[in-house]
Amino acid sequence: MKVLMVLTSHDQLGNTGKKTGFWLEELAAPFYVFKEAGAEITLASPKGGQPPLDPKSDEPMFQTELTRRFNADEPAKAQLARTVRLDSVNQADFDTVFYPGGHGPMWDLAEDPNSIRLIESFIAAGKTIALVCHAPGTLHRVKKPDGTPFVAGRTVTGFTNGEEEAVGLTKVVPFLVEDELLNLGATFSKVKDWGVHTVVDGQLITGQNPASSGPTASVLLEALRKQGK
Repeated sequence: MKVLMVLTSHDQLGNTGKKTGFWLEELAAPFYVFKEAGAEITLASPKGGQPPLDPKSDEPMFQTELTRRFNADEPAKAQLARTVRLDSVNQADFDTVFYPGGHGPMWDLAEDPNSIRLIESFIAAGKTIALVCHAPGTLHRVKKPDGTPFVAGRTVTGFTNGEEEAVGLTKVVPFLVEDELLNLGATFSKVKDWGVHTVVDGQLITGQNPASSGPTASVLLEALRKQGK
């Protein structure tokens, strides 16, 4: 089983002067779900090399057993330091793609032509894809063959308006994930703020927030196993 994980290369939190990037738990938890299933994992980002970590995600209150495991895992950290460039990635080489969140993807992956084409190519190939937290926002430019939004008519989840409000960034992010997906014609499913929630709609799997990232990867893994991967 070959799994591609796509991370952000964006490190500026809007015009706040603060840093952002990918959220550590949303990489670490799925990474070990896939690793323990024996999957071959490739990490990619728009610029390649070391992607920026949201420093907040490594603060003590947000650390988990799996983030600590990742931080102590020298081979995993070495792999993270040399992510492949997104424009070099071919969908045909992978069984699936998983997008961790963090606020970074809202700026780069959401608008990146290579990311948009990549997701569309996975969809066209009939492969199951998964995105968690802010990463479902990267679907907002993804289209069906007829030019309509991919998420239109689908049930999805992602970082909610309430969660964005709780972290005080509703006026900083380029758009709100929940509002944007609703505007594109999706049905937005959610549970209480910070609750674990995953949604499966055909070949699309989404998770609501950091705590949902490991469960989302597990749901994706189960779907791949049913497909004989």
